[in-house]
Amino acid sequence: MEHPTRRHGPHHGHAHGLSSFEALAGTFALGALLNLVFIGVEVVFGIASNSVALLADAGHNFGDVLGLLVAWGGAALQHRRPSARFTYGFGGSSILAALFNAIVLLITVGGIAVTALQHLAEPAPVAGTTVMVVAAVGIVVNGLTALLFRRGGERDLNVRAVFLHMLGDAVVSVAVVLAGAGVALSGRSWIDPALSLIVAVFLVASTWRLLRRSLAMALAAVPHDLDLADVKGFLAERAGVAAVHDLHIWPMSTTERALTCHLVVPDGHPGDAALSALARELNERFAIGHATIQIESGDPAHPCELVPDHVV
Repeated sequence: MEHPTRRHGPHHGHAHGLSSFEALAGTFALGALLNLVFIGVEVVFGIASNSVALLADAGHNFGDVLGLLVAWGGAALQHRRPSARFTYGFGGSSILAALFNAIVLLITVGGIAVTALQHLAEPAPVAGTTVMVVAAVGIVVNGLTALLFRRGGERDLNVRAVFLHMLGDAVVSVAVVLAGAGVALSGRSWIDPALSLIVAVFLVASTWRLLRRSLAMALAAVPHDLDLADVKGFLAERAGVAAVHDLHIWPMSTTERALTCHLVVPDGHPGDAALSALARELNERFAIGHATIQIESGDPAHPCELVPDHVV
C-alpha cells in the first residue's frame, strides 16, 4: 500500500521570512531599480574616463539585474499552485533560476577577464578620480542590495545566487576604487585592468560552489547537507521495519525537499497515525516536507523489483 504524506514545517512554509515571494517582492524591485540607475551612471562615466574597470563593473551590474529578474520570476513560479500537468508545482523554476545566475556570473567574469587582458596589452589613460567617486557609490549600492538578500540566502539557493551577485558587485566596486587610487597616485594605467583580473579570479572561486550546487539540484541530487545513509538508517530503526529500499531524496525547489521509499513491515501496515508521525519526524530532523512511503510485507512470493539500489 502506498501512502503519500506531505507536511510543510518551519523549513518550508511559504509564508515564513525572506523565503516567501510576498516578503521578497519589494526587495527584488528595490534591488533591480537601484542597480539599473547605477548602471547608467557607470556607463556614462566609464566611457568619459576611459576606465575598463568601471565599464566591467557596469557589465557585471547588468548581469545582476538580469539575475534579479530571473530569480524574482523563479520565486513567483515557486509559489504557484500545482496543475494537472505540473503536479509537483513550479518549485523547480527556482532551481533553474539559481543555475542561470551561476552561469551568467561566470560569463560576466569571462567578459571582465577578456577586456582586462586587452587593456593590459594596450594600456589607455584612465581618469582615476572619476573612477574612484563612481565606484565608491557602487560599493554603497551593491553592498546595501547584498545585505537585503543576506538572510534569505541562508536557506534558499535562489536567493543566495542573488546575494552572491550583489556581493560580487560590491567587491568589484572596491577593486575599482583601489584601481582609481593607484592610477591617480602613480599614473600607471595598467593597475586598472590588473585589479580587474584579480577580481575575476575571486568571483570564479565564489561562484563555482553555487554552480555545482544548483547543477546538482537540477539533476535531482540528494541535497548537499543530507547524507542518504543517515536517512536510511533513521527509517530502518522505526518500529516494525525490517528493510528499506528504493529510497530517493531530491529538491523540489531551492527550499523544499521530497522523499520516496519502500518500507518492509512484516507485521503489516502500521496505520495512518504512525505514517503521519514518521512524516513529521522526517520534516523536523531532515527538513523533508514531502514524504511518500510505500509499505510492503516482504512476501517472498511477490518480491519488489526495485530492491537493488541500482534499479530506478
